Amino acid sequence: MRELVTPTTRLRDAWLEAHEEWGPGVHEDGFGLRPEDDVGSPAGFAAWVARLDGDSGTRYRWIVEDDVVLGGIALRHGSGELVRLAGHIGYGLRPAARGRGLGAWALGRMLGEARSLGLDRVVLVCEAGNTASRKTIEHHGGVLIERGTVLRYRIDLGA
Repeated sequence: MRELVTPTTRLRDAWLEAHEEWGPGVHEDGFGLRPEDDVGSPAGFAAWVARLDGDSGTRYRWIVEDDVVLGGIALRHGSGELVRLAGHIGYGLRPAARGRGLGAWALGRMLGEARSLGLDRVVLVCEAGNTASRKTIEHHGGVLIERGTVLRYRIDLGA
């Protein structure tokens, strides 16, 4: 069964498997991973998960199915610089999980969380060449508001 799960050390091995599939670096959107995070060691992984849990301006969720981490999604609901640059919601799916509608499913759930926080509008960004992400955002009513190497979309959540 697919679900959105709050980051947990219980899924460390499953998360590391997904991270390995992506390849080295911190490019997995939706995970809140920073260059200084030491996710390779158990203590470092636990510290990273605790940092995510303590971030009052962002809700992090892992996209999980049968204890396999398929991706991550983050709802930034503060007013900081990251929201201005990267939008309110960022997500990413490991390569083997793409093409199954998981991004649209997870984005729909996170839009519900945004509504529950009282947000009436969210902004999402994606690379201009990322057709799958563009279609996922548009599927949920995304309206293109800025075009360049990065596309900016607005989704009105209504009252």
